[in-house]
Amino acid sequence: MNKLSRQIGTILTDKKLTISTCESCTGGMLGSIITKTPGSSTYFLGGITAYSNDVKQRIVGVQAHTLKKYGAVSAAVAEEMSSRVRRRLKTDIGLSITGIAGPTGGTKKKPVGLVFVSIADKKNVITKRFVFKGTREHIRRRACREALLLLRRSL
Repeated sequence: MNKLSRQIGTILTDKKLTISTCESCTGGMLGSIITKTPGSSTYFLGGITAYSNDVKQRIVGVQAHTLKKYGAVSAAVAEEMSSRVRRRLKTDIGLSITGIAGPTGGTKKKPVGLVFVSIADKKNVITKRFVFKGTREHIRRRACREALLLLRRSL
């Protein structure tokens, strides 16, 4: 993922764009991957690890009724996470991940491995749904990779 992160860094730098992240199930891994690239401070302004619903609401600004209606692991919450972190941290792009990394916590409707990735800019919000198989670590790493791929495609 280092090569992918470097490619994204070059594009963001060339376009003079900034990015922020809001992560739940990945616990800061996405921000860590992005900041492994030297010079990332020119485009990566920060991230919020919003593991609890309380932090999603109080700090990020996800609406209580969205959490109640759709649940923390949903496209609607992922979209609010990406758009609100972008506004809170005053960046051009917001990138979010929410999901169930396991090994417990899944249900029939929302199985372990279910992940939503969302990217928001001033005009658009794009959200993708994934169901990954494997260990907790594998699910978290795949979620980060898919977030970076979505970001690169959108740039």
